Amino acid sequence: MTYSLDFDSRAMKEWKKLGDTVRQQFKKKLAEVLLNPRVEANRLSSLPDCYKIKLRSSGYRLEFVVAVDRRERDEVYRKAAQRL
Repeated sequence: MTYSLDFDSRAMKEWKKLGDTVRQQFKKKLAEVLLNPRVEANRLSSLPDCYKIKLRSSGYRLEFVVAVDRRERDEVYRKAAQRL
């Protein structure tokens, strides 16, 4: 199963405020997380489907939600037809 990444508008504001080195570290970790987002060691116990990424060296923590949703079968084809 492939996963995609979407930022909430408030999270995007915070993302842009981060320094370049911290963002690069998070990008590297996020690329790994997109392959396997449900790592039990990173799960937040108090929130369902919420996980974390910790950068120990810089002291930052990123929390994310894994949201799984079904799409209609023809939705992809309709969107492709609109682009053509």
